[in-house]
Amino acid sequence: MTDPLLTPYDSAAAASHGGLRSVVLVLHGGKPRSQQVVGGRSASLRRAAWLARAVAPRLGEAGAGVRLLRYRERGWNGGTDRTDDARWALDLVRAEHGDVPVVLLGHSMGARVAVHVADHPSVRGVVGLAPWWSGQDPVHTLAGRTLRAAHGRRDRITSFRETTAYVARAAAVADSARLRDMGALGHYMLTGASAWHSVATESVLEVLGDASDRPGRSGHAGTDGRTGG
Repeated sequence: MTDPLLTPYDSAAAASHGGLRSVVLVLHGGKPRSQQVVGGRSASLRRAAWLARAVAPRLGEAGAGVRLLRYRERGWNGGTDRTDDARWALDLVRAEHGDVPVVLLGHSMGARVAVHVADHPSVRGVVGLAPWWSGQDPVHTLAGRTLRAAHGRRDRITSFRETTAYVARAAAVADSARLRDMGALGHYMLTGASAWHSVATESVLEVLGDASDRPGRSGHAGTDGRTGG
């Protein structure tokens, strides 16, 4: 088994700030069960790297650095190992950059990992794209955090309905919880890539804005019908 790996995708704009104001941790997808090592040919990892590169320039203008986590194995496998990978990455970011706010940006299984580790002290919120969420996933980890989700109605891998239900549950404890309806888009974020990238960027900036501007918890839940492009 290989060790987890954290790769920076900071833009020149982020570096120009003389110190990161925040960090976005990108969490890639995977499989329900697999002990296969995540290699460079992994489609999930490569898609997440594309996402990281796409969001880095605009987020860098806001002083945010971007980091991509590669898990040790492809599978969720009950969750413990993948959440250990994510907590390792969060601890490393905290050791290197101090108490800067971190936004977890996860696709599919990555969004599931994100909500399980959102109680880490550095985390200010979660952005889930085509998330793999269910009634068994926790919402207490989102207490005092911000949740943003985006899901297409042609997704045949994960469920728009489950995401809607999860966001509604999270609204009871989160500062704010909202779902963006991506309309006729599917799961892999290949079709409509620019829309996914725009929504990801906007959602991260919303989370960072909520982290700095919200003095209390609103518990607001909603569905935004725009597709973002």
